[in-house]
Amino acid sequence: MNKKAILEGLLFVVGEDGLTLDQIEEVLDINEDESHELLTELKNDYLSENRGIRIDFLGNRFKLTTKSEHREYYQKLIENPETNVLSQAALETLAIIAYNAPITRVQIDSMRGVSSVSILRKLLAKGFIKEVGRSELPGRPILYDTTSEFLDYFGLSTKDDLPCVDDFIEESEDDEDKDLYTSKYQEEK
Repeated sequence: MNKKAILEGLLFVVGEDGLTLDQIEEVLDINEDESHELLTELKNDYLSENRGIRIDFLGNRFKLTTKSEHREYYQKLIENPETNVLSQAALETLAIIAYNAPITRVQIDSMRGVSSVSILRKLLAKGFIKEVGRSELPGRPILYDTTSEFLDYFGLSTKDDLPCVDDFIEESEDDEDKDLYTSKYQEEK
């Protein structure tokens, strides 16, 4: 197996979370020297002018990042009206943030049932959400909230203009039978 290719895939999968040297060694079942050698080889591969990404060591983790010299093209993509269409996942994430802000990424992931890292990155780049501080939870995760650009995009004056969540919940006729605590059932004495 090509461990360098596996390492590249691992760095891609973890995204902005990155990998520590210990994680690389553990997952690939290699020692520290081998992990340094693989990282150096992969990093050198990305130094080529033909490549658009590189490996950076940020926050004690190795991460795949874009090359800063291509920044103007990334900006054009973000500002292009054709790419400003929001996916279902982005809309879902925005709704979770709008109704629950301030909220952490882990809380968003828990509600969605999937990782929201890349969607949060896109929403931040589009200016629909912003970092508003740090939670008091362990690790002090970043808190997110919506922005005025979010309100403008959806034609809202304030978040108070958001529809009430209860308007979207359909009540079943059988709800009364399902909830034993509020049902009219009484035990005979």
